[in-house]
Amino acid sequence: MAGGITDTGELYSPYVGLVYMFNLIVGTGALTMPKAFATAGWLVSLILLMFLGFMSYMTTTFVVEAMAAANAQLRWKRMEKRKEDDEDEDSSSGVSDSDVLLQDGYERAETRPILSVQRRGSPNIFEITERVEMGQMASMFFNKVGVNLFYFCIIIYLYGDLAIYAAAVPVSLMQVTCSVTGNHSCSVGDGTKYNDTDKCWGPIRRIDAYRLYLAAFTLLLGPFTFFNVQKTKYLQIVTSLMRWIAFILMIILALIRISRGQAEGHPSMAQLSGIRNLFGVCVYSFMCQHSLPSLITPISKKKHVNKLVLLDYILILAFYSLLSFTAIYCFRNDTLMDMYTLNFTNCEIINVAFIRYFLGLFPVFTISTNFPIIAVTLRNNWKTLFHREGGTYPWVVDRIVFPAITLIPPVLVAFCTHDLESLVGITGAYAGNGIQYLIPAFLAYCSRKDTQLVFGNGTVNKHLSPFRHTFWIVFVLIWGFSCFVFVTANIVLSESKL
Repeated sequence: MAGGITDTGELYSPYVGLVYMFNLIVGTGALTMPKAFATAGWLVSLILLMFLGFMSYMTTTFVVEAMAAANAQLRWKRMEKRKEDDEDEDSSSGVSDSDVLLQDGYERAETRPILSVQRRGSPNIFEITERVEMGQMASMFFNKVGVNLFYFCIIIYLYGDLAIYAAAVPVSLMQVTCSVTGNHSCSVGDGTKYNDTDKCWGPIRRIDAYRLYLAAFTLLLGPFTFFNVQKTKYLQIVTSLMRWIAFILMIILALIRISRGQAEGHPSMAQLSGIRNLFGVCVYSFMCQHSLPSLITPISKKKHVNKLVLLDYILILAFYSLLSFTAIYCFRNDTLMDMYTLNFTNCEIINVAFIRYFLGLFPVFTISTNFPIIAVTLRNNWKTLFHREGGTYPWVVDRIVFPAITLIPPVLVAFCTHDLESLVGITGAYAGNGIQYLIPAFLAYCSRKDTQLVFGNGTVNKHLSPFRHTFWIVFVLIWGFSCFVFVTANIVLSESKL
C-alpha cells in the first residue's frame, strides 16, 4: 500500500514478525510445562510436545490461508461495487453493504459473473494487506450457528485465561511472602510441602493469605474491565524483556546446578496418567491462532511467511524442551512447583536475594499487565456476540453488566482453586482445542469452498497452506474431536477412582 501503512500501523520486516510471534507464543503456559513434563514422563512428553507443535504449525498455516481468502473476498467486493457504480450511477438496485459479503457468500457467488471477475482480478488479489480478525472471518465463511459456536469457544478460552491469571498472581505472592515471614524462610523450593491450612502470618493460614491477595488483585485490576485499556509499545517491550531475563536465568541456574552434580531429578520415561494435563498445557503453550491477523498483516514481505512460521515453531520447540528437561533433571518430581519460577526462591538454588525475589514475583509483574487487556477483549467479544445490527445497548448493560459478567466468573474460579496445572490443562484441552484445531480447520475448508465458488476452480491462493490436501483438514478435525473425548473420559475415570 502507498506509504507502507496499513490499518494495523507501520509495517515491519519478516524477521521482526518472527520475534513478535516467538514472544506471543512463549508466555505463561511455559511456566507450567516443567511440572507437566515430570508428571507425564520425559519420553511421552517430548513426543507429545513435538506432535502438538506440528499440529499447531499446520493450523497456523490454515489461518494464514483463510486471511488471504478473506482479503481477496473484500477486494473482490470493492471491485464489483466500483464496476456497478461505473455502469449505472443512478441505479438503486446495486450491491448491498458489506453484510452481504459476510453472510451470503455462497448465494452471491452463484449469481455473479465469476469468470469476468477472475479475468479482471489483480494477480495480488490474495495479498494480505487488511487485518481481518478471526471473528470477521467466521462471519464471512461460517453460517450463523458456526459464528455463535466460534464466539462461545473464544469466550470460554478467555475466561480460562483470566482464571489462570487471577490465580497465578496470588499464588506467587502467597508462596513468596509466607515463606519469608514464616518459619521456613527461603524454603519455597526445598521440597517442603505445605497445606493450605498451614500458618502463614500468625493466625492467618496460607489459603487465607491467597484469598486476601486475590481480593487485592481483583480490586486493583478489576476496574480496568469497565474501561478501555490498550497495551502500549513500551509496556510490551518491558514485559518481554523481563520474560526473557527470567527464562534465561532459570535455564542457566538449572544447568549450573546440574553441572555441579547437585541435580536431584530422576524423571520417569512415561506415566500415562499425566498425559491429560500435559496435553492441555502444550495446547495452551502453542496458542497463537487467535492473534495471527494482528501479527501477520503488518509483515512487509509475506512471500515466505510459512517458512518463517515453521522456523519459529522449531525454535519454540527447542526452547520448551530445554526449559523442561533442565527442570526435570535439576529438581525432584515432587518438588517441582505448578509455577516453575517458584522453584528458584530457595536459598540453596540461588543465594542472591534480588534474583530470588525477581523470579518469585516475575508472574506478578507480567500477568498483571496482561489481565486488563484480556478482560477488555473478553468483554468486547460478549458485546459482539449479542450485538444486533443498528441496535445499541443501554448504559447499564454496556458499562455494568458486560464488565461484571467478564470479571466475576474467573475470580470465583480462582477463589475456589489455585491448582494452576489443572486450570491450564482444562483451558487448553477444551477451549484451546477448539481455537487451535477445530476453528482453523473449518476456516480453511469453508474459505477454500467459497474461493472456488467466487473465483473459479482455477484460482490459486498464493498463501495456500502447504497442507493443501483435504486429508489434512479431516485429520485435524478427527484429532480435535478425539481429544475432546479422550480428555473427558480421562477426567471421568479419574474422578470415579477418587
